Amino acid sequence: MATDHIRYDLLAQDALRGVVRAVLADAAKRGLVGDHHFFISFDTRADGVSISERLREQYPEEVTIVLQHQFWDLVVDDDHFEVGLSFAGASERLSVPFAAITRFLDPSVQFGLQFETIELDAETGELIAPDASRQGTFGAGPAAVDAGEVRSETGEKTGADVVRLDRFRKK
Repeated sequence: MATDHIRYDLLAQDALRGVVRAVLADAAKRGLVGDHHFFISFDTRADGVSISERLREQYPEEVTIVLQHQFWDLVVDDDHFEVGLSFAGASERLSVPFAAITRFLDPSVQFGLQFETIELDAETGELIAPDASRQGTFGAGPAAVDAGEVRSETGEKTGADVVRLDRFRKK
């Protein structure tokens, strides 16, 4: 197989992260419209992620946040977003680079995206793939998800819950 010097997989992921950026920017400007709400999973170890030590200890690798009823001060920039959420009754301010997002889901319309975490080379500013041996294995289309199946670990539907979306991971 020929070597992909252009790295279409990284370009496609970056373009789809732009979809997430645009959706969040719209939500920051107009609020959530209709039944739209978002489950956003991100790598808590990724460069630029800013969360409290308490959350980092509780979620050392990945966390999923829900933007639905109980979030505030959503700010979207070119390379990251910031949002206020409540975790176990404690207010937290999170700053998440778009490159740290691993999954984005809007269960109201059964739309989802799954990403590999990408990094930027500090010297060149170029995208670095996490595992170049997996070139061409990225599926960029929307995930087929039954919105009724998305629940917290306890099965309850409440405000800004943190949920595990392991069932949506590729195995």
